[in-house]
Amino acid sequence: MNTETYLNHPTFGLLFRVCPIGEDRELFTTLYAQRLFFIVTMGEQGLTFEPLTRADARAVIENRLRQLRRTGLAQDHENLQKIRKQMF
Repeated sequence: MNTETYLNHPTFGLLFRVCPIGEDRELFTTLYAQRLFFIVTMGEQGLTFEPLTRADARAVIENRLRQLRRTGLAQDHENLQKIRKQMF
């Protein structure tokens, strides 16, 4: 099953979804460089993009990994772990 999700950022172009991080919030990175990160929130006003530093994005991913481990979603945890190793 292909669950890749992409968004077009008005300035930085195509973004790739790394993982969901909460209610209507997801972590995205630039598709090619994977150096710029954004928390994208989907709300009534549309999409909002909150830029993150690389260190903050890593912390967000590590928090999500802890959540997945606690909830017992082993496959999601393994997939995100692979993505974390590739990016950082």
